[in-house]
Amino acid sequence: MSDGHGSTPGAPDTPPGWASNQPPPYGNAPGSPWTAPGPASGTPQGPPQGFPPGPPPGPGQPYGQAPYQQPYQQGPYGASPPPPAMRPGIIPLRPLGLGDILDGAIKLMRSNPKSVLGLSAIAAALGAIPLAIGQAIMLASLAPIVENPAATPPEESFLTQYGGSLLSFAVQFVAVTLLTGVLTRILGRAVFGGKMTAGEAWTLTRNRVPTLFGLVVVNLLILFVPMALIVGLFLALGAAGAGVPAMAIVGVVALLAYVAYAVFVTTRLLLAPAAAVLERRGVVDSLRRSWHLVSGGFWRTLGIMILTQIIAFLVGQVLAFPFVLGGSFFAVLGGGSTGAQIASAILIAVGVTLGSMITYPFQAGVNGLLYADRRMRSEAFDLVLQTAAIEQRRQGWVHASADDLWDPSITPGGPTGHGSPGQGAPWSHS
Repeated sequence: MSDGHGSTPGAPDTPPGWASNQPPPYGNAPGSPWTAPGPASGTPQGPPQGFPPGPPPGPGQPYGQAPYQQPYQQGPYGASPPPPAMRPGIIPLRPLGLGDILDGAIKLMRSNPKSVLGLSAIAAALGAIPLAIGQAIMLASLAPIVENPAATPPEESFLTQYGGSLLSFAVQFVAVTLLTGVLTRILGRAVFGGKMTAGEAWTLTRNRVPTLFGLVVVNLLILFVPMALIVGLFLALGAAGAGVPAMAIVGVVALLAYVAYAVFVTTRLLLAPAAAVLERRGVVDSLRRSWHLVSGGFWRTLGIMILTQIIAFLVGQVLAFPFVLGGSFFAVLGGGSTGAQIASAILIAVGVTLGSMITYPFQAGVNGLLYADRRMRSEAFDLVLQTAAIEQRRQGWVHASADDLWDPSITPGGPTGHGSPGQGAPWSHS
């Protein structure tokens, strides 16, 4: 009996429960009702004419474009990302992010600890010793009050109260200025993965010392002159008999204006020491160079500068606090004895030195890397660095002539050299 499909009962090789009339297998003869329309059997299927070969499209996507991928013409399906930037030293040779700058400043200390931390410790100790002695003497004077709260505090002279701080400030003015120049020179070599001894760094930096001190003096004048004008304004208002409300309003406005002015000028001139050391520029030229480099990146530079100050302050306080606290207890509870004062001064000096020897190179490193980043972004200086790094890799070592790469008058493609910015070539040292 027929099943209605033209089959014959008892067809051979039909599994139990299956219909006897089964569709033909794939690859049947052309024209079979079970084959998809298209080319003859055996002809490879492909994309429609006019489309590039590629993976089948996802739902709602044009042929040749895979889901969550760029069009096929821009790269094969599942192509790997571009290789990372070259990193022969403490930073990748490309425009830097915030993490690159902070990480590079830390790597500066780790890559050459003997020179970086050693010099920083010397500079920090020179500034911490007079400050510690002054604080120990001042705290020891409070010992009678601890023993007898009703006692009258002894009168201290101006020299006793502020002599140590003033001397410490003067020493730090000299030591930190020199340290900044030396650390910047070490950083210039560390970008390429090279190291520099403290003696070599000082030899290469000592001819820049007058320029560095000139920059500090000019910066102080730029900040103090407006302050002197504000003080003169208050004196004039007082002589004219202005009332307290008027002077208060003028004071608030003047203070806000001065803070905005100081922040603006400090940010625009932040990169002057790096330009003076690495590019061998004079005082005025270094200030102009910094002003030009910060243009177009003012807010970013300001944000990184403020963040760096916050991090340095917190790290310095955390490292110094246990020693300063112990020294304060020795001075106050020691009854004013000489031994207690000596122990107090030693502990305070150790704490301040420990905090400063970490924060000094960290701040100098961030400023130097900000300078490098601004040159990469505004002058395509990263291409010059990459070209030089390739040459160094070929030679197998970092030559001292790497320092010349930072000088635009020597570097091929520098802003004041020959060629256009960013078209670097292996340098030669003459």
